[in-house]
Amino acid sequence: MPFFTKMNRSDLYDSYMSLDAAVACGDHAGMISQPYQLYVERMDPAKNMARFYAMEIEQTIFGEACLTRRWGRIGKSGQEKQHVFEREEEAVLLFLDLLKQKRARGYLPRTALQSSQS
Repeated sequence: MPFFTKMNRSDLYDSYMSLDAAVACGDHAGMISQPYQLYVERMDPAKNMARFYAMEIEQTIFGEACLTRRWGRIGKSGQEKQHVFEREEEAVLLFLDLLKQKRARGYLPRTALQSSQS
């Protein structure tokens, strides 16, 4: 009998080990607990400054938390950087730290920016 026909077809699985990283780590399986998204802008016509900064936390296909940052001049594609973490809490801490830095530099949400210029 050829080798490839000697498979155990009585079970649906050929292994009892899980390939799910969240189950293997003992962490809760599932998606990010809540959506984390931010878009802020900084404008100063006197300096010809029109910048944006955007962040979001999403789950990778491997169950890790990924913080994606995008920044640049408004109307341009800008730059992007991704940070991957094993735990969502680590991504949230960086998200909040970066938010604090951007607020200190004068970045505001678009609606707040529009109302302050009126």
